[in-house]
Amino acid sequence: MDILPHDLQTYLDDHCDAEPKALQNINRETYLKVLRPHMLSGHYQGRVLSFLSKLIQPKLILEIGTFTGYATVCLAEGLVEDGIIHTIEVNRELEEMLNSHFESTNVGKKIKLHFGQAEQIIREMPYTGFDLVFIDADKKNNYTYFQLIFEKVRSGGLIIIDNVLWKGKVYGEENDVDTQVIRKLNDLVAADERVEKLILPVRDGLLVIRKK
Repeated sequence: MDILPHDLQTYLDDHCDAEPKALQNINRETYLKVLRPHMLSGHYQGRVLSFLSKLIQPKLILEIGTFTGYATVCLAEGLVEDGIIHTIEVNRELEEMLNSHFESTNVGKKIKLHFGQAEQIIREMPYTGFDLVFIDADKKNNYTYFQLIFEKVRSGGLIIIDNVLWKGKVYGEENDVDTQVIRKLNDLVAADERVEKLILPVRDGLLVIRKK
């Protein structure tokens, strides 16, 4: 999943803030108990998400794709005192694990967990004025989620989309369906004059978008 050379990634890991104990435990339990544990954000990307969240001090965050809650906790670290993160997960079987993970942190009370199809939940959500949105769910629907949440994000708010380098395939010769979908997303956002945008080569690529 790393885009950067392994020795460089290790150096970066060693020179950012330490991984909090609660997140170490979430990481460990994910690799012990869950299929496809590589979907976890991990130490360095987690610190990037936490840092971005702390920079804007959000009151309202939306996360699409909770998985085992690692990124959720990282994003919640930047919330103001009365802030909340709404996170959407399709897999109900993760509920017990997620509740346990969140309760083990100091931000658990700021997390509101929703189960179901993300598109339907987003359409029914009464909330607007999101300061930060993190999209890390089924890749084929990334642009649909971007369109659905765009008007719910405040001017100056951030939208972050994960896995946009797709193991380097988007700038290579590969032309499978998934690669085409992600390449199209990147191209559409790059051409969107309503936003400022850049791709950070963090892990599998983070597309950071600022709404004008």
